[in-house]
Amino acid sequence: MKIFKTGDPNKRKIKIKEIIEKIGKRNLAIAGAVLVIGFAVYLNWFLFKDISSSAPPAEDAGSQNVQAQNDSFFTSSLINRNRARDEAMEVLQTVLDSGASNEASQAAMADIARIASEIEKEANIEELVKSKGFKDCVAVISGESINIIVKCDSEALLPNQIAQIKEIAYTGADILPENVVIIEK
Repeated sequence: MKIFKTGDPNKRKIKIKEIIEKIGKRNLAIAGAVLVIGFAVYLNWFLFKDISSSAPPAEDAGSQNVQAQNDSFFTSSLINRNRARDEAMEVLQTVLDSGASNEASQAAMADIARIASEIEKEANIEELVKSKGFKDCVAVISGESINIIVKCDSEALLPNQIAQIKEIAYTGADILPENVVIIEK
């Protein structure tokens, strides 16, 4: 059995310093910011996945209680979505303000523009869905797909209502109908 020495601890410290100097402190900060943004996006996805899969309220509850739960659901969904987006925008703005490399600044600007575009598209989709007679709506764009949570009076959405919502998502965000997930609340 051979035993290998890992080397002098001082040499390891020097190697770490050399690596940090090679990569650069700014680039490490940018990589950290990208990880934070990735975490914020994952958290947003995780929160909305959790909300969309929750069970509907019990049938024997009073209509006012059900109404309050639905209203608070839509309100909390909008707050959570906006909070996650605000955190991502802050991180991207920090990358821009830190004087990062040209490549990192361009990537941050592209991400800011993408998020701003998604915010506008989601707001337009929500308003158009509401204009079709639905009481409330929350839209969440995730890349090439969209989740649309609607508050409806009836037990289930009618086929023509589903078609209307998918058409709104296609025209409003250029998302194919098969990538539209409609959740009834």
